[in-house]
Order: sequence, then structure tokens, then C-alpha cells
Amino acid sequence: MGIDFDQSRWERVKQAHRAWWAGELDRPLIYVTLGGHDPGRPEPSTPRKHMAAFYDLCVPAGDIVDRWDWDLGCLRFAGDSFPHVWPNFGPGVAAAFMGAQLRATEETGTVWFHPARELDIRDIHLEYDPDNVWLRRIKDISRAAVERWQGLVQVGMTDLGGNLDLLSTFRPSEKLLYDLYDHPEEVKRVTWEAHELWWRYFDEISSVMQPLNPGYSSWYGVYSEERSYVLQCDFCYMIGPEQFDEFVRPELAASCRRMVNGFYHLDGPGQLPHLDSLLTIPELKGVQWVYGEGNPPAEHWPGV
Repeated sequence: MGIDFDQSRWERVKQAHRAWWAGELDRPLIYVTLGGHDPGRPEPSTPRKHMAAFYDLCVPAGDIVDRWDWDLGCLRFAGDSFPHVWPNFGPGVAAAFMGAQLRATEETGTVWFHPARELDIRDIHLEYDPDNVWLRRIKDISRAAVERWQGLVQVGMTDLGGNLDLLSTFRPSEKLLYDLYDHPEEVKRVTWEAHELWWRYFDEISSVMQPLNPGYSSWYGVYSEERSYVLQCDFCYMIGPEQFDEFVRPELAASCRRMVNGFYHLDGPGQLPHLDSLLTIPELKGVQWVYGEGNPPAEHWPGV
């Protein structure tokens, strides 16, 4: 039996998403997944984990993918939904690619990134490491997934993180805020170093998955046939519009120019002062509004 999906249904999914990205779909995308499907084989011995980061590095990538395959085989996909996985190693795993320590704690369900040591902004220089254990792990899992499914399942891009969010891993946020005033050019330098590395990681991981992968997706699960990612900068919750335009918007705009369907994750009311600026980026296709924990739900924000 296996996964309850086929290429004819993929064609319908692609058609709906193609129209949605073009602004021509006369309805919202509707994702519905239901349990109760028989996967047609015994449950694998590899346990289910909330995040891929919780698997010990000695667990083969193929065993992780086999677990995902069985889990997907238990589901039915309705509406515009489709079989989809993404190797979740925590938000901003690109920081680990750049040398930060990744600490995954399954008991608390969290992943945190910490620098090997705290440095002055002027001493931070981000470099590419082709042998980074986490980059290789994600590439291995992504490769095993697309080879297993041969285009039946969409394999999403891992959560690479946002520009100043990555920088704040190496420079504590309260000190980085001072750096915006005391060392603005150094902040910009490291931001663009992170930008170039981010795109190198994105392209490397994508090259492992394409062309077998049906398309592109990330942690928020929206499908795109063409290059796409949901960008973010949670750090900008703590800065005003002028600093957003100086330190954040240029890098976001540059990233949008390097993909076809760029999206932005607007996380919480503290980011609303930046919405007007975001909407001036011509290549940005849309904004995902998240009203945030403890705030009124979506229907209370008609102006947004």
C-alpha cells in the first residue's frame, strides 16, 4: 500500500499552487491530512522523533527516512495537501554550519545554538566548512529521502534561519543591539558574510534534492515548483523601522532576488512596524502573519 498519493494527484497540487503563487486561485489553499490509512507493512523499529536533530548521529539516514515513510503511509491527503517532510534541526541551523554548537534536548523538545566563545563584533568572521558535521548530516538525510521517494514526497529545506538571528547566535542580542549604534559597518559586514554562506548552504542542499524532489518547501509547508523559501528576522522585534531599513531590508531584498517565490515570516505584533517596508520589496511574493502567543487570534487583525 505505502503512501496514499500518486503523480496524478501531484499534478493537481502543482496546478493549484501554481495558480496561488500567480494570484489567480479563487480560493485559499486547503491542507487537510487524516489518519487511518494502512501503510501496508509493520512499523519500523526506528522510533518517531519530534525533530531529526534528536536522532543520534549513528542512526543511518536511511533508517530515519524509513520511519518517515511509515508515518506518511498512515495518512490520507485531502484538498491541496501532499506528502511532505523536512529535516528539522532547529530554527537557524545555519549557525551550526558556521561553527556554533548545536545542543538538542529531546526531554524539553528544544534545540539551541551557542558559540564556541563570545567575541567582539569586530572579531567575528564567518567561514564555510565543507566538513561540518551538521551540514553533512542534513545533506545525507535529504539525499536518502529523495532517492527513496523518487518525487512522490516533497522534501523541505531545513530551517536555515534569518540574517540577524544568525548573527545574534554569535553575538548576544543585548550586545548586538549596542553594536547597531557603535559598530554599524561591522554588523553589516558580518550580515553579508552570513548572507553569502546562507545561500551557499541553500544551493548545496537544494542540489542534493533536485531534480528528484517535486519542488521547494520549507518549515511552513507551502509548496512551490520554483525556488522558494520563507525568510525571517525575529531579531527585528527589538529594533525600529529606520534600523530595519538599514540593517535588515537590504539583505532580505537581495535574498528575494535570488528566488522566484520569496515569503516573509512576520512573527508577532512587534514586527508590524516593519510591514510597510517589507511591502516595498518588489520581489517579495507574500507575508505570513503570525499574531503571536497570548495575542488575539487572526480575526482580530483585519487591518493586517
